[in-house]
Amino acid sequence: MSIDSSKRHRHFLLTDITVVERFSRPAGGGPKTAIPEQNRDEHASRLFSHLSEVRTAASLARPVQEDAGVQSHRIGIQVEFQSFRDISLVADKLAREHMGIELCSVRESDGHIFATVFVPIDKIIHFEKLFTDYVNKKTDKNGRLIDNRQLVDSIKRLRVATLQALWTDKPELFPVGGQPVWWEVWLSSLHDQDAAETFRRLVEVASRTDTTGSLSLMRLAKGQLRFPERTVVMLNASVDQLQESFMIFSNVTELRKPKKMADFDSLSGSKQQELLTSLLNRTHFPPASDDVPYICLLDTGVNRAHPLIAPVLADTDLHSVEPGWSTADDDGHGTEMAGVALFGNLADVLDSNKHVKIAHRLESVKILPSSARDANDPRHYGYVIQEAVARPDVIAPGRLRLFSMPVTACDDRDAGRPSAWSSAVDKIAVGADADHAPRRLLLVSAGNAESDRWHDYPDSNDTDGIHDPAQAWNVLTVGAYTDLVFVTESDVQDEPIAQQGALSPFSTTSLPWESYWPLKPDIVFEGGNLLNSPGRPLTTDSLSLLTTSHQFGKRPTSLTWATSAATALASRFAARVMAVYPDLWPETIRGLIVHSATWTKVMKEMYLAQQTKSAYVGLLRRCGFGVPDLESALWSVANSLTMVVQEHLQPFTISNQSHEITLRDMHVHYLPWPKKTLEEIGDAEVEMRITLSYFIEPNPSSRGVRSRYRYESCGLRFDVQRPLESEDGFRKRINARARSKDEDTRQATETDSGWLIGSNGRHRGSLHGDIWQGTAATLAQRGRIAIYPTTGWWKTRKKLSRHEDQIRYALIVSIKTTDDDVDLYSEVSNLIAQPTAVETSALVT
Repeated sequence: MSIDSSKRHRHFLLTDITVVERFSRPAGGGPKTAIPEQNRDEHASRLFSHLSEVRTAASLARPVQEDAGVQSHRIGIQVEFQSFRDISLVADKLAREHMGIELCSVRESDGHIFATVFVPIDKIIHFEKLFTDYVNKKTDKNGRLIDNRQLVDSIKRLRVATLQALWTDKPELFPVGGQPVWWEVWLSSLHDQDAAETFRRLVEVASRTDTTGSLSLMRLAKGQLRFPERTVVMLNASVDQLQESFMIFSNVTELRKPKKMADFDSLSGSKQQELLTSLLNRTHFPPASDDVPYICLLDTGVNRAHPLIAPVLADTDLHSVEPGWSTADDDGHGTEMAGVALFGNLADVLDSNKHVKIAHRLESVKILPSSARDANDPRHYGYVIQEAVARPDVIAPGRLRLFSMPVTACDDRDAGRPSAWSSAVDKIAVGADADHAPRRLLLVSAGNAESDRWHDYPDSNDTDGIHDPAQAWNVLTVGAYTDLVFVTESDVQDEPIAQQGALSPFSTTSLPWESYWPLKPDIVFEGGNLLNSPGRPLTTDSLSLLTTSHQFGKRPTSLTWATSAATALASRFAARVMAVYPDLWPETIRGLIVHSATWTKVMKEMYLAQQTKSAYVGLLRRCGFGVPDLESALWSVANSLTMVVQEHLQPFTISNQSHEITLRDMHVHYLPWPKKTLEEIGDAEVEMRITLSYFIEPNPSSRGVRSRYRYESCGLRFDVQRPLESEDGFRKRINARARSKDEDTRQATETDSGWLIGSNGRHRGSLHGDIWQGTAATLAQRGRIAIYPTTGWWKTRKKLSRHEDQIRYALIVSIKTTDDDVDLYSEVSNLIAQPTAVETSALVT
């Protein structure tokens, strides 16, 4: 959509419209899990027998751990608890952290729940007492039964944990054979803030006492990732070595397979040098300045010798994560992304005579060695990204920048579950990676579908899940669609696979994920198409994007495609929004981009055969919110206005009565609503769109997504006042909803009509959006919007002392009518009495 510059208005950035409301105390409690009752005497007898075996193993472990120098509070044993089939084990009730009894991980297999728990040897007596109280039906001093039945009745058996018990990746990925392999090792840092150093020391001890006959010693990779309760390192060891040393590695809580980075291939183009010279002569590049947005590419490096790149990429802005590496791009991928991030598809501007204005500059951090595709050792990518982000932040800390990472792991095995890499990215975005670190906008590619499944398009999109780290909650995850359907090569007879406006054959989706994980991708950009060739679909020039080549001396251009190219396009889009709104938060820029997106006609035809809310969720998990529109992201017009609110909310506090952490505040926004104009057009159809964007602080582990060991620090939700609903009634309804036990997972009955997605579908992850459609007269009565918190580890992990922290958010609200003669903008402008004209110098082309 192109808007006449004389009709453009800045979006409204609203202040002083928020009323902070305290929650009232809830009544009653939530439903309890139905667990079949066991015969107490018989069941306790079995469990005592299992516990006796655990105690025997613990007595053998104690001297070994003491000799190895294990800290006294970590002398203990990992115990695996197994549920009965199809019965939910109350896993988080097994932990007693004040005793040092810690839940390590929870996994499910064949209908059983398995919980691995670290138990200090001198605290095994806790479980003896638990089972004794269970069989004796212990009562408190008032004669009331101490009900531990649900916990004990859910336990089928317990036993000393094996190495496999701590494996939380797919079972088939567990290493086999006697050769050393890399392990991603998750350590408990709950009682040891230097857990990585403790583990390093234990690895040295284990290597000295290795009796497996292995020729190589166990070794740790460089770097570590720190989270509130976990530290992640990488260890090279054989299964036998790790099994023999397992007894002394008491601070290990999980084992996973490390990620490998996806490989890259490059295909050259055939455009002529004179076209590039012409483009260079008619392009305006911005000077180096902290006021200019920078796109920092985390990739294979960039060759700045290319004449289209050199004007916006200084030598001092070329970095690498390793001091010994060059910053040059030997693989080509980074230089290709640089060209797309600057110009978009070069084919669109090479054939034009128009002047081109670039609104941003580039930085580059090389995160892959030149021999990455031949390297045998996987890299600790979460740590690598932390180091990569730190490089430009240290050199130029005051810059307006975003980070673009068009690289992913080469598989989709996480299926939405937070990984060490994705958790590190979330931590970087929220600024928790270092003291006084800024919030950061990161764009990450969704990853590409397997080439051997392309012939199954579009079913292949549904079965290939988004790749690590694109499941991160705080990033902008970019998938791919395509408008490239015209095959111009004279020697090609094959038809393109995807039709114009459809999801690209390269794109992955979150459709295979469990419903509680975020809705990903967030948006889609052009990612190219494929030829439906016999045997295997193929790429071709006309269905790909043209960009800059890293071998400029040999050929000036190259071809690119897939979600990498889409991410570079999205980064260019984001930088252009930042150029017009440099003072907006990263959360807000992310929200504006998503808020501007729409689904193509073809997307809706493919995935909305039935206009149901579940169908819309399916559409979101394939295409995100659609294709962003730059004009909508930047400007309001008379009949389509956007209001932006940036706020801080304190979600929790300590109750003076119970000394428990409770919900504290919700916000009610009294928006400057164009009520008069809406009432005047009465029965006309209008649309209201709402986007809520915030960053969570991650706390990753495999201890249950709905337990007190949640990943997210806090969740937020939005709700809108309904027609004929009083202000007091609106407050009471929001209070009740926020207080509802486990509100973010329950399926409430939808009672507010007109929403496309609905409250049961839209609240996943930390980016929520929905569209309401109805009459103008009805919308006139909906001028209040509430933001309220839901639970997270800030609330449930009291000992981490984060319950007084605030969470900040961006709320974006748009009202739109198709009638060009309606002026909604002027009424709102008059209500808040702020200037509406846009300075010509702010326009970006």
